[in-house]
Amino acid sequence: MSKEVTRRNFVQRLSAASASVFALPWLASGKGESESTIEKNMNPIKRSFPLGFQWETQDPFLFCVHHEDQFPKGNEQMGPDSDYFKGRHMGDDFIIKDGFRMYHGKKVPGFPGHPHRGFETITVVRKGLVDHADSLGAAGRYGNGDVQWMTAGKGVQHSEMFPLMSQSEENPLELFQVWLNLPKKDKMVEPHFKMLWRESIPNLKFDSDKVLVELIAGTWGENKAGTPPPDSWAFPKENEVLIVNVKMEPNSTITLPKSLALVNRSLFFYEGDQLTINEQTFESYSGFFTDPSLETVLVSHDTPVSLFLLQGKPIDEQVMQYGPFVMNTKEEIKQAFDDYHATQFGGWPWERYDQVHGREKSRFALHADGTLEEKS
Repeated sequence: MSKEVTRRNFVQRLSAASASVFALPWLASGKGESESTIEKNMNPIKRSFPLGFQWETQDPFLFCVHHEDQFPKGNEQMGPDSDYFKGRHMGDDFIIKDGFRMYHGKKVPGFPGHPHRGFETITVVRKGLVDHADSLGAAGRYGNGDVQWMTAGKGVQHSEMFPLMSQSEENPLELFQVWLNLPKKDKMVEPHFKMLWRESIPNLKFDSDKVLVELIAGTWGENKAGTPPPDSWAFPKENEVLIVNVKMEPNSTITLPKSLALVNRSLFFYEGDQLTINEQTFESYSGFFTDPSLETVLVSHDTPVSLFLLQGKPIDEQVMQYGPFVMNTKEEIKQAFDDYHATQFGGWPWERYDQVHGREKSRFALHADGTLEEKS
């Protein structure tokens, strides 16, 4: 089968799996109040809900998913041994079997080359490695605390594969992928990606070092995260985008920083047995939409707790999504498909759509302009 037919079939499966055309309303929490009128016992939780595979988000965020896979030892091709392929729907394997999923990968787990337009992907890798390749000729290998922030803009193809580097030990993977919308005026900006290497991500400690806050985007008190890509909704400070991962030891406490009431804040409790928010206690794998203008105190109990927080001022525009494209109108979605079929957003310069880099490679980022970043 030709590379072009393989690519077309994959894009068709991706579109069919995630296709939906919908409008997202502006989820605002009303007029702001002065701090003097806010009482500590006011409930900041506007809504709580159980978490599934894909987590519900609020404008300006479109999508968040928590991938956690216990991949086995790797083979020569950096994939699992073929014995693990039995009983799987290869190329579309999203059901946990033997502790992991192959996703759209057939030899190496992951997501072979596929297109995006009109939004940004933020990939936060807690454990394991991701191999990136794209239609602009850029590439990278990152993970174990690194973050890749990609502005798809007017259109790019990229692949995200999960190479099983170790042949002697298991290869666990844990990551968050977040989709952050772009406003209409920036839907067609030039594609761009930026690496936030783990060495540069602020790690803040509270409650006698029992609470760790990984500051991926935005500000926390006097602390500031690295600069996002220049065309991102997160770039202007006034949009108050905040992305953090919080790790709490047992019996620890942290108070979240306040923001304006019109800012949307989503909090995801994804690890641990119990969490108390102000005076309410919740079980693990729960999500919350909260009012960031109200004091919010988090307390862990007998087990460690992990939380992921997304916050931002809403874009407040109609959203039209079909599969990998996010625009403002149906006509723009149709144009995105027409443009992709005509140009493939620059084609695919790599030998494979499931491109993985050499086993000898350490962490690196090769940008479209030829700039090379290398990490040990």
